[in-house]
Amino acid sequence: MSLKGKRIGFGLTGSHCTYDAVFPEIEKLVQEGAEVVPIVTFTVKNTDTRFGKGENWVQRIEELTGNTVIDSIVKAEPLGPKYPLDCMVIAPLTGVSMSKFANAINDSPVLMAAKATLRNLKPVVLGISTNDALGLNGVNLMRLMATKNIYFIPYGQDDPVNKPNSMVARMTLLIDTVKAALEGRQLQPVLIERYKDGE
Repeated sequence: MSLKGKRIGFGLTGSHCTYDAVFPEIEKLVQEGAEVVPIVTFTVKNTDTRFGKGENWVQRIEELTGNTVIDSIVKAEPLGPKYPLDCMVIAPLTGVSMSKFANAINDSPVLMAAKATLRNLKPVVLGISTNDALGLNGVNLMRLMATKNIYFIPYGQDDPVNKPNSMVARMTLLIDTVKAALEGRQLQPVLIERYKDGE
């Protein structure tokens, strides 16, 4: 499937350590001819960490996509019927945002954009990065996996010994997941080893 001309929303949530794995995938979407609409949570925009300043990540995604970020709930709401997306991606998706999304709490621009996309019966692709996917948040993960029009970038445990509840998506499968989702399919297998020898 060609992504040329597709309007793809790309939402970033606050898993700052995962951005370096995500930004190359955003660049690939642009290279494939997609119009990428960047959307960030308040945490992404306003938090400085050892992985970089919020304003720098915002600037970088704007430069990659050629579009100004959507950084408020008011700006995200028109992605419903007025300016619909063909697909919405949230990567990385933190455990906090995952639990809110699973329980219909739309208190950030990214979650509002996802809600608007589901309202239009279009696919939402999730790339999880959470320390408690196999803990208390497991119920929210399974709820989303069972929800129509939600698809997952294949994911697995990133450090089973030291962080046994943690799971992270293999972001290099993002584009393949988006293409499958646009055809109404979940890319398989969805549960994978996060790291293999040589990676």
